[in-house]
Amino acid sequence: MNHECKQETNAVWAGEKDYLVHGATQVPVVLSVAYNYDDMDDWYDVAIGKKKGHIYGRNTNPTVQAFEDKVKVLEGAEAATSFSTGMAAISNTLSTFLLPEDRIISIKDTYGGTNKIFTEFLPRQQIEVTLCDTSDHEQMERELEQGCRILYLETPTNPTVKITDIKRMAAAGKRAGALVIVDNTFGTPMNQNPLSLGADLVIHSATKFLGGHADALGGVVCGAQDLVERIYHYREINGATMDPMAAYLTLRGMKTLHLRVREQSKNALELAKYLQNRQLVEQVFYPGLTSHPNHDIAKDQMKSFGGMLSFSVHGGMDTVRVLLPKLKYAHRAANLGAVETTVGPARTTSHVECTPEERAAMGIPEGLIRVSCGIENSEDIIADFEQAFASVEAGLEV
Repeated sequence: MNHECKQETNAVWAGEKDYLVHGATQVPVVLSVAYNYDDMDDWYDVAIGKKKGHIYGRNTNPTVQAFEDKVKVLEGAEAATSFSTGMAAISNTLSTFLLPEDRIISIKDTYGGTNKIFTEFLPRQQIEVTLCDTSDHEQMERELEQGCRILYLETPTNPTVKITDIKRMAAAGKRAGALVIVDNTFGTPMNQNPLSLGADLVIHSATKFLGGHADALGGVVCGAQDLVERIYHYREINGATMDPMAAYLTLRGMKTLHLRVREQSKNALELAKYLQNRQLVEQVFYPGLTSHPNHDIAKDQMKSFGGMLSFSVHGGMDTVRVLLPKLKYAHRAANLGAVETTVGPARTTSHVECTPEERAAMGIPEGLIRVSCGIENSEDIIADFEQAFASVEAGLEV
């Protein structure tokens, strides 16, 4: 009987069997840059892709390939290829398919680095970029009717956790003949699988939830074999290769992905509910709240609502400067998805590259705080925010 394993089991076992050696139960870190061949014809066959194997570290590596294979299974993809960072995954993928005079359609409030590609770098290459309101599906559909090469989505978005209907927009993209790409970093394979909703390619910053321990940089793209092969070819020539140690650390982190995401999602929902009732809080952004404008879409396409939320405070950055240092169990740092809770304003985390005017145009208040919930006890997280708010409110007129 063929038994199809669930995601929790795949997170632990998928992609590893072929790389275990000498009876080891863990995939080794292979640091060799090159690989020896005594048979010249075998060497050539591997070099041209006729046979499986490795010839040079910039191209492939056994540890890195084990990581790619695990992500491939979790996302239900035919193939995956990895990168040195999440931004390398995004930029290399776009560069693989876009040519001068092509058009790309995306949303206004993608991650700041992605937004800079859209607003600064692609226009230099004579590529037309159209950015739509993130939740305005009708606007995107109207733009798609005019044609484009790529439809690029990010859902939930960083940092305002807005939601786009992947199935609806993927269908519209296909009608327009567009390649549909979804950044699933915030969603994770545990909470949503864009390929099953019609996307062509899925991108992750593996630095975040996949690795989960804030100790390894990486990125990965999954999708159909022919598309991934084209991206791999671009990456192998341009050189944004994932480091084997980073692959090992991320591979190890992924074994607990389902446990971490489960706790992070639970903690985020409980914290979001708590924040709604704080006098100092202006607005809470979390798709798990029924008040979120796209709660129903998120509920339909996500298993749970993820570990990311954000909120804005009265008093803007003046309040942020006082509030965040008072948190005892949260790193004030430009990262997310780790086992520890991490906080920071968008102006120094997700959108540090953007001006205040650009952030405002994307609907990001200067007083917005991004929260990546960790796996701590939710009561302790809330108690920590409680004491921080109480301390600030005691010295402020709210």
